[in-house]
Amino acid sequence: MTTSVEPEHSGQPSQAQAASQLSLGTDAARQLATTTKSVPQMRGISSRWLLRVLPWVQVSAGTYRVNRRLTYTVGDGRVEFVSTGSNVRVIPPELGELPLLRGFEDSAALEALADAFVQREYAAGDTLVEAGRPADHIFLIAHGKLAKTGTGKYGDETALGTLADGDYFGERVPLEPDGTWDFTVRAVTRCTALVLPLQAFQELSERSDALRSHVAGFASRPTRPSNNRGEADITVTSGHRGEPVIPGTFVDYELSPREYELSVAQTVLRVHTRVADLYNEPMNQVEEQLRLTVEALRERQEHEMVNNREFGLLHNADLGQRIHTRSGPPTPDDLDELLSRRRKTQYLLAHPRTIAAFGRECNSRGLYPKNIEVQGTAVRSWRGVPLLPCNKIPISETGTSSIIAMRTGEENQGVIGLHQTGIPDEYQPSLNVRFMGINEQAVSSYLVSAYYSAAVLVPDALGVLEDVEIGR
Repeated sequence: MTTSVEPEHSGQPSQAQAASQLSLGTDAARQLATTTKSVPQMRGISSRWLLRVLPWVQVSAGTYRVNRRLTYTVGDGRVEFVSTGSNVRVIPPELGELPLLRGFEDSAALEALADAFVQREYAAGDTLVEAGRPADHIFLIAHGKLAKTGTGKYGDETALGTLADGDYFGERVPLEPDGTWDFTVRAVTRCTALVLPLQAFQELSERSDALRSHVAGFASRPTRPSNNRGEADITVTSGHRGEPVIPGTFVDYELSPREYELSVAQTVLRVHTRVADLYNEPMNQVEEQLRLTVEALRERQEHEMVNNREFGLLHNADLGQRIHTRSGPPTPDDLDELLSRRRKTQYLLAHPRTIAAFGRECNSRGLYPKNIEVQGTAVRSWRGVPLLPCNKIPISETGTSSIIAMRTGEENQGVIGLHQTGIPDEYQPSLNVRFMGINEQAVSSYLVSAYYSAAVLVPDALGVLEDVEIGR
């Protein structure tokens, strides 16, 4: 005996179901209904906090010049090295970053000095120099992190800073051959340093007349008056009585100030005319294509403003405003140090994973930072400064990232965004869409361009906490 069984999940109703159906089914009804659609969605859109919080300055001529007071601070750069396997050597011209050798151009003597440096390896916890011991070496830090400590007012140990790749100390040892170290330097991580004994420097000076005369000239060079920021001092007298001679003064400026030119991000949007003519209901195809293209350009704009080597924030922070963490992960102590480097820090920017790592450090200490409102959105903060997420800040392969601190606005001598409004065919401020024509395949093309840049008005407007470990 054969029995037929109707499938339970058939796409069409069975004969028995059709016979008993009393009204129109939903599948058939949809043939006459209009589907409600969303606009095209895009996963690549981020919050773009940097573009939202930066004050934008109109650059009518396409170039913005930052005029600053003349400064006399020299030799505060970082030394660079080359490595062959495990062997490290300082690049001879890079020795000019040491104040003592600033402006010294005798290539033969610099080569001899570079060869005289001896490579040394230090494990975490090792002491490189100790306060009170004779200062008889010049140290160049090729790799690693070191802690510099001294003695406080009441005899306790106090932190004087952190040394890392490219830093140096002991550069005044040749000028003070009988001096002693007034600080202690210990390795926080495994470190590689290049060390030049004082005796080797003196022997090279005896063989090189150019080096000997350069060092003697540096020692006798008069100190130019400057303030604690390295700027030319403005002579002022105060608290006087009678009729003393009032000093005359003037404010000197940099002779070659930096100029920022607007950068550009561009793409060509192509839409077939048949699509634009026939498929524009209920949404305009060209407008939706253009909307998503503009979003992609804005994402690239923020990436460039963070990472571009010419004007990006990570590459334009002054070397004196770059600090390292004390222990690796981003702790409240590290952010306090970052905030202390400038007046009126207004924003902190970090990768979302870095913010999560900071939250873990706060939790381990029983600290719970408050949220504050920025442009209608609640965000985490530290010391009243909003900590904004920015996924354009890179994370290295070793799991380290950076935290940016900045003061913004021209009136605050801070960080500003640069753009030019009123350009032809403007679609958004400093972004235009220009019709390029229709080709033989009936495809219309639109050139979409965004113009932008960023400028740091004074060095302490921008700071970076580097090598933040986020994997612990």
